[in-house]
Amino acid sequence: MKKDIPLHKVEDMAIAIVPREENGIVDTELWDTYIINFKEGAITNVLVNSQGYGNINGEQMKTTTLRHFFEEIGPLQVHKIEPIQTKLFKLANEYWISFQYDNYMFDKKYVFVKGSINEENFTTIPFLNKKGVMIR
Repeated sequence: MKKDIPLHKVEDMAIAIVPREENGIVDTELWDTYIINFKEGAITNVLVNSQGYGNINGEQMKTTTLRHFFEEIGPLQVHKIEPIQTKLFKLANEYWISFQYDNYMFDKKYVFVKGSINEENFTTIPFLNKKGVMIR
């Protein structure tokens, strides 16, 4: 029965989007997306689906869905997912993660709404010690 299936809430995980920087110069066209494991244990079989969607100038837009698989992300670690073009910040950007932890399967959807990826929303990203936007 459905009521007999335990529902476990995803905690201690985050997605961060950070400006790409090389030799002290910030790239104005590409930023990097990271998954952060704040757990004291490793997560395994990590699947990340990413896509952008929304309305630009009255036209409905949707990006290709990208899928990434990571066998394991260690405790208190950050793992780079993918680069993201800054022109996609005009869309909502969704990252849906699924993973195994403590013999359970977890999943959670993180959505950076249109216009939320900007310097006004910057925070210091743990473990990276860089400024960026993060959803925990």
